[in-house]
Amino acid sequence: MRKVVAMLENYFKQPATVDRYMHSWVGAEIEQYVVWLSGNHYSDRCVWRRVPLVFAFGEFAGARGAGTVGELPAYVGAFVDDRVALHHKRTGSSRSMAKEIRGPVEQMLTVILPGYQPSGRRRLELPFAETVPGFIDYLIQERGLRPLSVGGYRIHLRQFEAYLHQVGMESMGELSPALISAYLVARAGTGLAKSTVRDEAGALKVFLRYAHREGVLASDLSTAVGWAQTYRLSDIPRSISWADVNLVLAGVDRRTVAGKRDYAILMLLVIYGLRGREVAALTLDDIDWKRERLAIPERKAGHSTAFPLSAVVGEALLDYLQHGRPESEDRRVFFRAMAPRQPITAAAVSARTRIHLLKAGIDVRRPGSHTLRHTAVQRLVDANFSLKTIGDFVGHRSARSTEVYAKVDIEALREVALGDGEEVLW
Repeated sequence: MRKVVAMLENYFKQPATVDRYMHSWVGAEIEQYVVWLSGNHYSDRCVWRRVPLVFAFGEFAGARGAGTVGELPAYVGAFVDDRVALHHKRTGSSRSMAKEIRGPVEQMLTVILPGYQPSGRRRLELPFAETVPGFIDYLIQERGLRPLSVGGYRIHLRQFEAYLHQVGMESMGELSPALISAYLVARAGTGLAKSTVRDEAGALKVFLRYAHREGVLASDLSTAVGWAQTYRLSDIPRSISWADVNLVLAGVDRRTVAGKRDYAILMLLVIYGLRGREVAALTLDDIDWKRERLAIPERKAGHSTAFPLSAVVGEALLDYLQHGRPESEDRRVFFRAMAPRQPITAAAVSARTRIHLLKAGIDVRRPGSHTLRHTAVQRLVDANFSLKTIGDFVGHRSARSTEVYAKVDIEALREVALGDGEEVLW
C-alpha cells in the first residue's frame, strides 16, 4: 500500500485525494496504471485527468456488483453510457464523450488484465471473427502467408465488414453478388488506385471461397468478384522535383522532437528511396556508425540492402537520437512524439510525410511516403543509372517494377515546356 501512496503523491498533493484513491478497492490497479503512464512518458496533466476517471469507473463497477478485477470489462459499456448522460445533463451539449471516457478505461484494463483487448482493437485484429472464424489461421497455416500479407487481408476485410454493417446486412446469408459488386464500385469511387481496388477484390475472392468451403455461404460467391483491368506501366510515378523536396525539408521545425524525427524520416525516404514500413522497422542495430553503413534487412522477397551512411542522413539521425528519441528498451529508431512513447508504424510514416507535403503546398496525387520514394527513384533515372541498378538500390523484387520510371524523361519534358521542343522531338 505504501507504493500506492508514493506514486500518487507524485501527482496529487492533497492527502485527502491520495487517501481516497489509495483506499479504493481498485487502488492497487490504479497504482499499476499510474506507473505505466509514467513509464510511457504521459504528461502530469494527462495523469490528472485519467486517474479520477478510472477511479470513478472502479467505484461504479463495485457499486453494481463487481467483486474482482477480472469482472471489470463487463461494466465498461454501462459506465460510458452513464458518464455520457451525466455530461449531457450538466452541459446540455450534444457532443458525445464516449470515446474520451472509454479510451482511458480500456487502456487501464489492458495494463492490469493480461490478454484484455479493447473492443475496437478486437475488431481491428479479426474481421468477421464471429461469422467466419478461422480465416486468419487459414491464411497463415494453409496458405503460408507472411505477417505483412496477412495484415493486408485484415485491412481489406475490415473495410468490407464496415460496408456490410453500413448497409444493414445482419447475416452472411444475406450476401449476394449484387451487394459484392456494389461494394467494389463504392470502393473504386473513393479515388483509390486501381491496383488497390484489385488487391481488395483479390482478398475478398479468397475470403468468400473460404467461407463457402466452411459452409458459411451456401454458394461460392467468389465468382461474383470482379475488378477493373489494370495494365502494367499504366501509371506515371508520383515524384516531385528536387526544388519541391528542399521546400518540404525547409518547412520542418527541427527545434521540436517531432520535427527532428520527421526530418530524419524524410531524409531516409528521399535519399535512399525506402518504403514507409522499412523506415518504421529500422533499428539501432541497423546503423553502423563505425563503418558508416545503413542496413535495410527483410525487404521484399527476403532481400536486404546495405547503404553507405550519407553524412546528411547521419546528422539528421544523430540529432534525433541524441535530442528526440525517448529512452526505451525497444531497439526501433523512431517513436511517437506523444505518449504513449511507442515505435511508430508504417502508416504513421506515410501520414507524417503527407502532412509535410501538404504544409509545403506540394500538389501531388496521393501524397505520402511513396511520393518521396518515387522522387528518389526518378532522380536516379534522370542521372542515367541502369534500371537494374536502380531496382537493386530501392529493393524492387523484379526489374520490371522499375520500368515504369523509364516512361518519363523529366529533363526532356522540361525542354519541351521551356522551348518549342523540336530538337527533343526529333
